[in-house]
Amino acid sequence: MTISEYQSLIDLANEARKLAYVPYSNYRVGAALRTKSGKVFTGVNVESAAYPTTMCAERVAIYKAVSEGEREFDVIAVVTDNGGSPCGGCRQVMAEFGLETRVLIADGDGNLVKEMTVAQLLPEAFTPGHLVNG
Repeated sequence: MTISEYQSLIDLANEARKLAYVPYSNYRVGAALRTKSGKVFTGVNVESAAYPTTMCAERVAIYKAVSEGEREFDVIAVVTDNGGSPCGGCRQVMAEFGLETRVLIADGDGNLVKEMTVAQLLPEAFTPGHLVNG
């Protein structure tokens, strides 16, 4: 991908952030996921008064893609005001679909803060390959 394509994904994630439902933390997160087929899916975090049922933007974007039949991902951009990194649960879900997926972390001004692969984001990841079919 080119720098402008990366920036386009960051901009989509940043725009999606405006739709986040965050009445408790006020910490808006937006994600934009590009699949290997070229489709783009966005997601936002959705909070709940029952805190454990809150859903992160990264997983929303991934689940939207999966629900549309996509299973191979190219890159995901994650945007927060301060360039925060994906949580452990999101890292695990990303690992489910490929350790080579690029992860772009950006701040609320659209600046790329960090770029890495899922493997770098979650070293020693537990993947489907670790499961033994019995």
